[in-house]
Amino acid sequence: MEDFTKPEWKGRIGWAPTNGSFQAMVTAMRVVWGEDKTREWLLGVQANEPKVYPKNTPTVAAAAAGEVDVGFVNHYYLHRFLAEEGEDFRARNYHVSGGGPGGIVLVAGGGILKTAENKDNAERFFKFMLSRVAQQYFAGQTYEYPLVDGVKTNRILTPLEEINNPDIDMASLDDLAGTQILLRDLGILQ
Repeated sequence: MEDFTKPEWKGRIGWAPTNGSFQAMVTAMRVVWGEDKTREWLLGVQANEPKVYPKNTPTVAAAAAGEVDVGFVNHYYLHRFLAEEGEDFRARNYHVSGGGPGGIVLVAGGGILKTAENKDNAERFFKFMLSRVAQQYFAGQTYEYPLVDGVKTNRILTPLEEINNPDIDMASLDDLAGTQILLRDLGILQ
């Protein structure tokens, strides 16, 4: 990830700074690298004039079209393109090595508020989301990693144990607002 600040990457990077996963990655950088190094990285990439996209889908399309050589996106966007367009689609995923913040595996969570008016239905919803049927859908159709034992990961995905993600507590990624302030201060977000 650090090499993307080098001048040879000028005009070759695509990013979607309004995307939540990009902001989560930057938050992970702040946790792993600290504020100063993250700021330096963002300024270095920004100096390389990255092409800004509104979200991850056009970033992947731009990589396939040769507009950029790399984009910071979630893995499943590529697999959606491959499912629609086949193996001739010209982009591929790359998982960074070294255990740094660029290799973060993002997780989703849910909860039921104590003040929720319909707790029974909310609980049923979560039970369904964690059912084999729902998890098979997520694994097979949206290319997510399943959470339930016995549901197989889609064979086209890189096994989780082969992804060298940073060793951080997911609870430490709670300062998304601080990341958004940093991105605004640097002119990356409006």
